[in-house]
Amino acid sequence: MKRLFSILAITCLMAIGTVNANATTLATTSATVTSVTQAEETSEDLTFHQELKKRFIEGGPGFMGIVLLCLILGLAIAIERIIFLNLSTTNTKKLTQNVEDALNSGGIEAAKEVCRNTKGPVASIFYQGLDRADEDIDAAEKAVVAYGGVQMGQLEKNVSWISLFIALAPMLGFMGTVIGMIQAFDKIEAAGDMQPSLVAGGIKVALLTTVFGLIVAIILQIFYNYIIAKIDSIVNDMEDASITLMDLLVRHKK
Repeated sequence: MKRLFSILAITCLMAIGTVNANATTLATTSATVTSVTQAEETSEDLTFHQELKKRFIEGGPGFMGIVLLCLILGLAIAIERIIFLNLSTTNTKKLTQNVEDALNSGGIEAAKEVCRNTKGPVASIFYQGLDRADEDIDAAEKAVVAYGGVQMGQLEKNVSWISLFIALAPMLGFMGTVIGMIQAFDKIEAAGDMQPSLVAGGIKVALLTTVFGLIVAIILQIFYNYIIAKIDSIVNDMEDASITLMDLLVRHKK
C-alpha cells in the first residue's frame, strides 16, 4: 500500500511539473510573439518625417547635407521670385484705360501721375514713355524699349541660380553614389570576402544620395517652370501695353 501511495505521489509530481513546463513554454512563446508584433507595429508606425530623417542619416551627413543646402537655397530664391512676380503683376487693361482717361482729361502730367501711383513694370514703362512724349514719338518708343529691357532683367534676377541648383543637386547625388560604391568595395577588400551584407549596405547608402538629389531637382524644377511661365506672362503684358501706349500717344499728338 505504501508503495502504491509513493508511485501515485511521484506521478502527480511529474504531471504538475509537465504542466508548469508547458505553461512556461506558452508564456515564453506568447512574449516572443508579442515582442515581434510590437516591433512590426513600431516599424509600421513610422511617419513620413521619421522615415525621411532615417534615410537622410543613413545616406551620410556629407553629401546629403550639401544636397539639402541646395534645396534650401533654391527654395528661398524661388519663393522670393514668386512673391516679387506676383507683386509685379498689374491689371494692364485697367491701367491702360486709366492712362487714356488721364490723357484726355489732364494731359501728359495727369497720365504720369496715374503711372506713379501704380506698381509694376508696365506702369514704369508707361511712365518712361510718357516722360519722353514731349520730344517725339520715336524718343518715347526708344525709352519704352530700353526700359523694357531693364524691367525684364529685374524680373529674371537670380532665376539662373535656381537652374544651377537643379543641375547641381543630382550631380552631387551621383558623386555621392560613386564615392559610396568605392567605400563599399574598400570594405569588401578589407574583409577579404564578398559578404552580401557589406555589398548591400554600401550600395543602399550610395543610392540614397542619388534619390535625394533627384527629389531636390524635381521640386526645384516645378518652381522654376512656374517662375518662367510667370515671367513670360508679364513680358507679354509689357509688350502689348507698350504698343497700346504708342497708339495712345499718336492719337494724343493729333
